[in-house]
Amino acid sequence: MDILQDLESRGLIHQTTDREGLEKHLKENQVTLYCGFDPTADSLHIGHLVPLTMLKRFQQAGHKPIALVGGGTGMIGDPSGRSSERSLNTSEIVKGYADKIQDQIGKLVDLDTEDNPVQSRNNHDWLGSMTVIDFLRDAGKHFGINYMLAKESVSARIEKGITFTEFSYMILQSLDFLKLYEQENCTVQIGGSDQWGNITAGMELIRRSRENQDEEVKVFGLTVPLITKADGTKFGKTAGNAIWLDADKTSPYEFYQFWINTDDRDVIKFTRYFTFLSKEEISELEDEIANHPENRVAQKRLAEEVTKTVHSEEALKQAEKISQALFSGDLKQLSVTEIEQGFKDVPTYQTEKEDTGLIDLLVNASISSSKRQAREDIKSGAVYINGERVQELDYVLTSADRIEETFTIIRRGKKKYFLVSYN
Repeated sequence: MDILQDLESRGLIHQTTDREGLEKHLKENQVTLYCGFDPTADSLHIGHLVPLTMLKRFQQAGHKPIALVGGGTGMIGDPSGRSSERSLNTSEIVKGYADKIQDQIGKLVDLDTEDNPVQSRNNHDWLGSMTVIDFLRDAGKHFGINYMLAKESVSARIEKGITFTEFSYMILQSLDFLKLYEQENCTVQIGGSDQWGNITAGMELIRRSRENQDEEVKVFGLTVPLITKADGTKFGKTAGNAIWLDADKTSPYEFYQFWINTDDRDVIKFTRYFTFLSKEEISELEDEIANHPENRVAQKRLAEEVTKTVHSEEALKQAEKISQALFSGDLKQLSVTEIEQGFKDVPTYQTEKEDTGLIDLLVNASISSSKRQAREDIKSGAVYINGERVQELDYVLTSADRIEETFTIIRRGKKKYFLVSYN
C-alpha cells in the first residue's frame, strides 16, 4: 500500500490538488513536503497531532518532511476558521512560543534519522528580514484582489470585518511555500481543511513567480479533514479546557484519561487517525467493540499508543498506575508525583504536619458540613483515608496517614475526593 492509499484507508485525506499527479510524484521521487504550525500558545494541543503524525507517515514512506514553525506568520494571525480578529502578541511572546513549540516538535517527530530526518524550520528566518517594498513587489504583485476575496478565509469575514493585516496573511503563508520550494525543493504542502485557500495560494505564487523561467513547476496540496466527535462536541477539549501536548499543562494522566473516555462511535476513527496500528489490528479492535464494548479494549489501546507517542513509555505506565489505583482504591501505592497528577483538580486543604482528629479535619477541610454530619459520615462508612474505610469516631490522623509526609487522600462517598496537603 502506498502512502496515499494508506492515508485514504484511514480517512485522512480531505482534499488534494491533482490526485493522480500527486500519486505519480510521490511514487517517482523522494518528495520534500511541509506543514506549518503557528505559535498561538506556548504548547501544541491534540488538534496538532494529526498533521504531526502525517509528517511521520510521509517520513516512514521515505519522504522528507519539514515542520515549519510560524515565528513570522504568528506575528500576524491566520483568519482561517475565525469569526473575529486575533489579538496580536508582542514579538517577545511570539518568539517564546515559537521556541517552545520548536522544542516540542523535536520531541514528537524523528529529527535524527540518517536518510530523511524531519527538519524543523522557522519562517521568521525569511519573513522577519523582509521589507514592505520587497513584500509588495515580490509577492503582492502576484495576487489579484478578486482572487483573494474569493478565498473562504477572507470571504467569510468580509461582512463582519477583516483588517489588512489578516487579509495579507494568505500572502505571507504563500511566501513560506515559495521559500521552501526555492531552498529545499519542497513540492507538497499539507494542512488542516481550513488551510485549503492558503495552500492553493502558495502554489499559485510559485507558478507565477516562475512564469518567465524555463522550469516545469510541479507543486501539490493536501488537507486532512476537520476532526469531529459523534456527540457534536468539539474535539480536543474537556470541561472547557484544551488537551495540551505539554505535560505541565495537561498531565500524562489527564491526557491518558481523555483517550480512555473516547466514545465507542469515535474510537476506531481516532485509532486510524492518531496511531500507526495496522489495518488488521484496527479491524480486531473493531470486532472487540462490536462484541465486548464493556471491556473498552479499543479505548485502552488508543490511550496507550497516543500517550506513549506524545509523552513516553514511563509516562504511560505512570498514568496506568494512577488509573488502576483509583479504580481499586489502593491509593497508598501512589507517589507524591502521581498524586499531584491524579488529584490535580480535587479540592485541597492545606494544614500543618500534626496529629488531627478525623472529625475536626472533615469539618475544617469542608469535607463534611458540620461535626454532626462528620459523625454520620464516619458511622455510615462513607469516609475513606488513602483508600481505606475508617469508622472510628475518635480516629486521629498521624504521620502514618501521610503519604511521603506530603498528602492524605480523603474520599467521602463513592466519588468525592479531597486532598489534604501538609506544609
